[in-house]
Amino acid sequence: MNTTVADTAALPMATRRRLLIAAMSLFNQYGFAGTSLQMIADELGLTKAAIYYHFRTRDQLLMALMDPVQREIGSVVDAAEAQRGARARAEAMLAGYASVVARNRALTAVTTFDPSVRGVLRNHPLWNALIDRQLALLGATQQGTQATLYATMVLTGMAGAASTAPADLDDDALCRQLIDAGRRTLDLRGPTPKR
Repeated sequence: MNTTVADTAALPMATRRRLLIAAMSLFNQYGFAGTSLQMIADELGLTKAAIYYHFRTRDQLLMALMDPVQREIGSVVDAAEAQRGARARAEAMLAGYASVVARNRALTAVTTFDPSVRGVLRNHPLWNALIDRQLALLGATQQGTQATLYATMVLTGMAGAASTAPADLDDDALCRQLIDAGRRTLDLRGPTPKR
């Protein structure tokens, strides 16, 4: 069998993808702090040097896992901020966030429940700014100190519920349930807007 230049170029990307999948599995099983780069290498039958080709640290690996979700949440936040009125912005944020966490349950579990991951994310200004923007959107329908409290309850509650939802609950059904619970928490009465 002949190997083309395109095949050769695809090899590092395929290895990187395998690394990310293995890391996610091990992070869920042993926690972020309990998973070493050597464990990931062993899981894939690679050398630690092969891991270093793609990621110098576990933090880099974690952020590579987080990057697509961070970009997706950023798009949700941008779209929500473009809505007219506090309720419309909160509804858009709620629906978008519910969709993201419903489709990314394993990563949501790691980012929600693993204190060592929260420590890493705390050191990333873009992630923190994104959280602040989400809280502002969700809290805008509330008054006083309860605004941030309720918004935080919705974000963490939705993430926690998504990451522990039964595996046989499909993403769309989970998303609808998360939106319903979030709307009740934020006291967004009236019919659910069409998605």
